[in-house]
Amino acid sequence: MLFQEDLMDLPEDVFRLLRDYIRDYCGMYFDDNSKYLLQRRLTRRVRLHQFKSFKDYYHFLTYDRRKEEELVEVIDSLTTNETYFFREEAQLKAFTDEIVPEIAKRKEDRTLRIWSAGCSTGEEPYTIAMLLMEKGYCPGWDIEIIGSDINQKVLGSARRAIYKKSAFRTTDDRRLARFFKEDSPGNYKIADEVRKMVSFSYLNLFDPYKLSFLKDFDLIFCRNVIIYFDMDSKKKLVETFYNKLVPGGYLLLGHAESLMNISAAFKLVHLTNDMVYQKPAKVGVGAPICRDGR
Repeated sequence: MLFQEDLMDLPEDVFRLLRDYIRDYCGMYFDDNSKYLLQRRLTRRVRLHQFKSFKDYYHFLTYDRRKEEELVEVIDSLTTNETYFFREEAQLKAFTDEIVPEIAKRKEDRTLRIWSAGCSTGEEPYTIAMLLMEKGYCPGWDIEIIGSDINQKVLGSARRAIYKKSAFRTTDDRRLARFFKEDSPGNYKIADEVRKMVSFSYLNLFDPYKLSFLKDFDLIFCRNVIIYFDMDSKKKLVETFYNKLVPGGYLLLGHAESLMNISAAFKLVHLTNDMVYQKPAKVGVGAPICRDGR
């Protein structure tokens, strides 16, 4: 742990250069009240490279040929990743009982593509997979669940799929027994049938090249991510989500987040269990979703 006297000095002008650079790179924004947080989390990186000042470190991030490698470390240092399985129960019930059946009713190709943007250590996309399995959506459906994050360390944890008890604060014993097995005392591993439904990818949500490979999603989960962005970055990201969704696709944000003053492109849908955002679509009727192998 770094104590305040161990921190390197971060002048106001260099703080603004750093925070704007990070915002432009990945959308994460540190306002004036967050200067100490940025200073504390990056002091280790400055010292590791043996720079005498944050200004030298800024020039390193800007011009050095190793800057991309360092930016990965920077983001790993700056991002927080507190999550758990079956988070925000009402929204998940809306997903399983209302959203998925509505999508399936109007689709003819029997595909379901879901993106968990900012998936952290993987609890969210694995939760999505477990819920779909619980509902018995038939094997004839081509279901693709993609989890992405900008933090390489949490993606490594997601791929290992081993979790401590803190990840199960809202997971009942029935689900724990069905979808997990104890890997070692106090550590539980996701069942292979769940793991094979989810793929993980390193992704900067502001990287246009890598984003170009993602499209035609029926549903995007991006919960508790945009709260870390400034308004311009929020608008840019929400526009990206709009373009990546199929007509009629859904965007699910965290309960502390909304699109007010960000975008009028989505319509707010009042479901029985929750309120969600939907990309407008023409009304059409497709194949009903298949349950219990029928």
